[in-house]
Amino acid sequence: MRNARSAAIERNTKETRIGGALKIEGRGRYEISTGIRFFDHMLELFARHGGFDLKLRAEGDLDVDQHHTVEDVGIVLGQLFAQALGDRKGINRAGYFVLPMDETLAVVAVDLGGRPALVYKDRVKVVLVGDLQTELVEDFFGGFVNHAGANLHAKVLYGRSNHHKIEAIFKCFARAMKYACSKDARLKDELPSTKGLL
Repeated sequence: MRNARSAAIERNTKETRIGGALKIEGRGRYEISTGIRFFDHMLELFARHGGFDLKLRAEGDLDVDQHHTVEDVGIVLGQLFAQALGDRKGINRAGYFVLPMDETLAVVAVDLGGRPALVYKDRVKVVLVGDLQTELVEDFFGGFVNHAGANLHAKVLYGRSNHHKIEAIFKCFARAMKYACSKDARLKDELPSTKGLL
């Protein structure tokens, strides 16, 4: 696609080595490996439900803890979107989605206005879902918002299954981002802000 918005990043620290590539106008294709299978699954469905092409390969110090890997993947994903969005002219900027997943209902709202903020309430009551330390999901989103320049509110309204709670949030996140990143043809040369700066 002509003028497809895309980005590629390599980020290496003493704790993690992460390579990523993103195409916003994708087809939901993904190649993801973080060493944490449930986390891979969440990122895969993020790509599929957002219609993004996403490649992420992370090697982290999982022998120490999952924290560095999960947070740093959030950082890289945020950097990929920041780079791919460029000057952000013509984008819808904000998006939200409400999604039922069986007995669970979640909502995510996002604003790509350049001001990082996170409010996160997942109602998860267990330490692990699959092999993922559940408290780290909030750290993932914290890394994302700080590097994407995004305001993100994610909340599970109710539910029973902890798996469904996290999965519903990632699916909502994908679809909210899909709309926020999409362009409005009428405003293609305009910044979505009265300040004239994002």
